[in-house]
Amino acid sequence: MSEIIAIANQKGGVGKTTTAINLAASLAVAEKRVLLIDIDPQANATTGLGFHRSDYEYNIYHVLIGRKRLSQVILETSLSTLHVAPSNIGLVGVEKEFYDNNTKGRELILKTKIEEIKDQYDYIIIDSPPALGSITINALSAANSVIIPIQCEFFALEGLAQLLNTVKLIKKTINPTLEIKGFLPTMYSTQNNLSKQVFADLKEHFKSKLFLDKESASYVVIPRNIKLAESPSFGKPIILYDVESPGSKAYQNLANSILVS
Repeated sequence: MSEIIAIANQKGGVGKTTTAINLAASLAVAEKRVLLIDIDPQANATTGLGFHRSDYEYNIYHVLIGRKRLSQVILETSLSTLHVAPSNIGLVGVEKEFYDNNTKGRELILKTKIEEIKDQYDYIIIDSPPALGSITINALSAANSVIIPIQCEFFALEGLAQLLNTVKLIKKTINPTLEIKGFLPTMYSTQNNLSKQVFADLKEHFKSKLFLDKESASYVVIPRNIKLAESPSFGKPIILYDVESPGSKAYQNLANSILVS
């Protein structure tokens, strides 16, 4: 049975897409069948895996409006066990279509579409946009759990209460099985006192929801890493771009933490 994990935070620039790409790739390298669904209109997860708009005709927008089945838009990647359902800037119009057409059950459209293919995968990772609109609500309604990346910088925890309230509301009304899988500190710098303070705050408030690397018995933290920042411009996950980099090792530790949980 597949596990569906949404990556969500309404703040931009916190490492959602980086986490979606590299968690998916790390699970795929661990010989798991993985589908990455890109439902961010910016389509960064799609381009970060090496695809450009000219490479595909249909995308997740056509799935959500009912023109295509999810299986009809899925693309193969350079990792044999990793597939991607691509996005496109046209997805920005899907919320207007949902409301203009008074679409019934609009919060559950993605969940319904995933039903068709979920038995083909061990893990389905959903990269959501930096907003708490109907697209993110669809992601949380479809998921078993959510990973929340938290940037280790100023204002990191700002707005977190709103996201947690949204998760709580969805769990209460739409998706009773939804759980917070964990908080993931990102862009951590050992040279930065602010990074250390944000991480300390996370441990104080959410210690039981941080990911633990069983081998080292330490918490999984994604470092600020040049190779990690470079890899999307080459259309590769970090594990294929520089497997020995600190960023690659951190995401492999995250994948291992999820595999043994």
